[in-house]
Amino acid sequence: MKKTVCTALFSLFLAAAFPVAAYAQELLVGGQVVGIQISTDGVLVAGVAEVETENGLRSPAEEAGIKEGDFITELDGQKLRSAKELVDGVGARNGQSVALTVRRGDQKLSLEISPVRSGGGKWMLGMWLRDGVSGIGTLTYCDPATGTYGALGHSISDFETGVTVPLGEGSITDAEVVSITKGASGAPGELNGCADLGRVLGSVLGNTDHGIYGKASAGLGGRMVETGQITAGEASIVCTVAGREPGEYKVEINRVYQDTDGEHVILTVTDPALQALTGGIVQGMSGSPILQNGKLVGAVTHVFVNQPCRGYGISIQDMLDDAGIASDQAA
Repeated sequence: MKKTVCTALFSLFLAAAFPVAAYAQELLVGGQVVGIQISTDGVLVAGVAEVETENGLRSPAEEAGIKEGDFITELDGQKLRSAKELVDGVGARNGQSVALTVRRGDQKLSLEISPVRSGGGKWMLGMWLRDGVSGIGTLTYCDPATGTYGALGHSISDFETGVTVPLGEGSITDAEVVSITKGASGAPGELNGCADLGRVLGSVLGNTDHGIYGKASAGLGGRMVETGQITAGEASIVCTVAGREPGEYKVEINRVYQDTDGEHVILTVTDPALQALTGGIVQGMSGSPILQNGKLVGAVTHVFVNQPCRGYGISIQDMLDDAGIASDQAA
């Protein structure tokens, strides 16, 4: 039986080595939507809260110094793989204090926390926990020589805390677009889709500033093109706005500039058909390949909130460079 999960698309969130390209290479152009399932390396503290006890309100997490955005990686020295393991482990200790290993940015902290008994009789720490992220994203490219791919054009971050998700493990699956929420000034639109969890297309092995990367286990991408340098002027983007088949739409590259994390562009959707369908760039189109002069030159990343016809992008070279970083991290 086909197992399907429906969700809104991600917002504008190795056995073989990834290539680090400093020259033109041939890649398969993406533009298709894929389902993305990621488990975190540790349990994310999505928020701290108070627990109602017989003696009033208490927040053991806050008292212990735990903050929103922390990742709890160990309970009493044992590695945590899910939020359930943490909840069950605290309950099994029947009110005893526990030692938590916490990752906060680049810091590694050891914190002791004493649970409190709620009015319902459960031992609680006063934290909202999350241990995974799922959604739909856009494939940018696939390298047929190695079977590696890149997608999204930006990192996957927790939608509430904004913290980049440290990758535990993940996969990409088949997906389709089922509806569109059209963008308007001050209200970014989005593509809404369904991910077929029964059709896994590959692994997710890296989550970096310029996208997610992994190894494909099924055919990904469309036609083969060379990579190139992005410049101001006419271009096109490849994206899926209905079903599973990508289309190509005209854009204008208004500006190319360097920032601390690489080369960026500002672009405007000029294609009347795409403007009519989506209002311009909407959430879920991040990762859409940018083509120029018959070459793959970059990917869409974000939308201008107050100008849905405009958005940002990055160069394909920066994506390929990060693919090399992802390879090193996964090795």
